[in-house]
Amino acid sequence: MNKPIYLAAYSQSKFGKLMGLTIPEIVSNAVTEVCKEIKVPPSSIDVGSIGSACNFTLNKQGLLAGLLATVPGLQGKPIEAVENACASGGQAVLSVIYKLLGGAGDVGVAVGYEKMRDAEGKMDGKLIGEVLGYFSHPDERVGKVFVFPHLFAEIMQCYMQVYGVSESDLAQIAVNEYQNAKYNPWAQMNKVQITLEQAMKIEGINRYVVDGLPLKTYDCSQITDGYAALILATEQGLQKLGVAKADCVEIAGYGQATDPLAKEGRNTLHPTGAYTAMQKAYDMAGVKPADVNVAEIHDCFTVAAALGTEVIGKAAPGKGAQFWVDGKAAVEGECAINMSGGLIAKGHPIGATGVAMLGSCFWQLKGKAPKEIQRKDASVAATFNIGGALCASVCTVLRNPA
Repeated sequence: MNKPIYLAAYSQSKFGKLMGLTIPEIVSNAVTEVCKEIKVPPSSIDVGSIGSACNFTLNKQGLLAGLLATVPGLQGKPIEAVENACASGGQAVLSVIYKLLGGAGDVGVAVGYEKMRDAEGKMDGKLIGEVLGYFSHPDERVGKVFVFPHLFAEIMQCYMQVYGVSESDLAQIAVNEYQNAKYNPWAQMNKVQITLEQAMKIEGINRYVVDGLPLKTYDCSQITDGYAALILATEQGLQKLGVAKADCVEIAGYGQATDPLAKEGRNTLHPTGAYTAMQKAYDMAGVKPADVNVAEIHDCFTVAAALGTEVIGKAAPGKGAQFWVDGKAAVEGECAINMSGGLIAKGHPIGATGVAMLGSCFWQLKGKAPKEIQRKDASVAATFNIGGALCASVCTVLRNPA
């Protein structure tokens, strides 16, 4: 980077159900609420980006940049909408960073949202399965009712067979994340707790998602409504906002890479793009994996959390699940991972997910997380946001300013 970029403010909705809230209301709330965090008007923002994955298919809404520009004070400014599947939020953050580095302004807002349920909070599971399947290669949808659970069930089976990992090892990740979400007031599942026995037992809602494959309901993330927003700024931007650098975190490094869309023909147990993006972020920040003691990683399914633990450099290939089983991902473990509850228990409002990852790390680094899930010595944080079957990867490294 030729100039530092700082995260000055974060705000999010409760994840879960937004009921009758409209898309224009969601976008407006996201901006106005994050501005209130640092007591500035939206007019102080120079540039913006908004990420969503299902705005066309589920919300029948395009040109989201125009909705962002509808917020008083944002009209006539450089704003764009981005889509990168489940990495749309992370891509929105990068979009703002690029604008700030390119000289388009000194203050930017990154917004992510998803509205996946109706005004009564109900969801159409078959429709959601279909529209999420659009983010896969057409050749890999044939014969699959719920495309992404099916693809990740195959990845899970491969992971278990290649590395000798058990279903129980992976289920422990979900158990830990539900325990974390209990203390996160913004989490979708913060009133639900599960034991390892429940996560393993096939009864009630917990079933094998695809016959003959090991993925179970509790291995899966949630269907979630939610929005999140960040205000990013250069040093000049912080001065304009009247925000002290000590109250911010620095986005010290970032990386983005994309592998081919089809899962077939590439090694999803060691995704090239993910490792490339994470290494770029580490190199830019001048840190090593050992320096990171807080992380938010993309756990759309438990096997993705295991792989993400490996991508951020906290475990060797095949040892990601064991990192959780051994308690190393706990709040005072080697690295506090997904203290928010992750996508599995915090929720997965697709476009908001990548934004919320940075936001959760912001709270950790500033000591603002609930005490039960606050890492006491939080110093360097990493995020890993993915889209598709480990196809698109957006990674960041955050730290408190010197």
